Amino acid sequence: MLQERQLVEKIARALSSRKRGTSRLRLGIGDDAAVISPTGRFEWVLSCDTFLEDVHFRMKTHPPDSVGYKALARASSDLAAMGATPRYALLTLALPAARTGSWLDAFLRGMARASQELGIHVIGGDTTKSRTVFVSITVLGEIAPGRALTRSGARSGDIIYVSGTLGRAQLGLELVLRGHVRDRQLRALVQPHLYPKIRLKLGSWLARHHIATSAMDLSDGLSTDLARLCTASQVGAKIYASKIPSAVIPAPAVRILGKHIPDPLQLALHAGEDYELLFTISPRQAKKLNRAPGAAALTPIGEITRTRQLLLVDTNGRTIPLKPQGWDPFR
Repeated sequence: MLQERQLVEKIARALSSRKRGTSRLRLGIGDDAAVISPTGRFEWVLSCDTFLEDVHFRMKTHPPDSVGYKALARASSDLAAMGATPRYALLTLALPAARTGSWLDAFLRGMARASQELGIHVIGGDTTKSRTVFVSITVLGEIAPGRALTRSGARSGDIIYVSGTLGRAQLGLELVLRGHVRDRQLRALVQPHLYPKIRLKLGSWLARHHIATSAMDLSDGLSTDLARLCTASQVGAKIYASKIPSAVIPAPAVRILGKHIPDPLQLALHAGEDYELLFTISPRQAKKLNRAPGAAALTPIGEITRTRQLLLVDTNGRTIPLKPQGWDPFR
């Protein structure tokens, strides 16, 4: 069993070796705190995220490298939603003594991979012992002054956009929970749940070009997150079921899920952990989106209204209230 000092040293060896982009880092892992010298040209954007065993992942079904990768990726998604460029992260890790060996090695490999892909450097944190695995990550990004995207700028008449295809992460989770995490035939279906790709370039582009009037990431489901954006902006929204980019459930997944096949629209509306971006733009700015990173994956799904109601136009053309039914850990 590793002692805490050895555990910290192990983390430092795995995560602090990438020195590129750390010119403003005066002191990293190894002291009581990290020291960063910011410049007047940027604003720091900070967020934190918690990832818990038996709440967000299961020891028996989720590979440890996925847990490490996803813990850092989902925290960084908040930076993408603000349009910020990721820079640094602090890791709080509590785990049983039995998990300080091979499980931790794989966890750290996954987190190191995410660190490299996202361009974010783990510079410190805290460790302790726990009966289950507890991961908490604080992330820090930078953005030009006054450019941060927020939830509160949507206005009546704005077009509502989403990136990517919604519901893919929940579909992957359904397959993972049934023990198909290593099924090569299903690899592309479980990847969005295990190793989500974060829309950092898109968020940064939207902020840099003053395109989006509001934005947030889709972590808890479209119905829930759109309601949050509308509340912050004091507006309503009308979205169209026929326009929502929903996950396709291929034949291999249909055979596995059997009578429990989820409805793609319900997945798109209410399933969480897609980590795509939800944003609004003025109609006169719509053509500029053709130059956005990943423009082909951007879909207009509705418009902002004055009524402060959340409405869904279903596939039969009926307009019905859309209730927030996404992820809620206390439900």
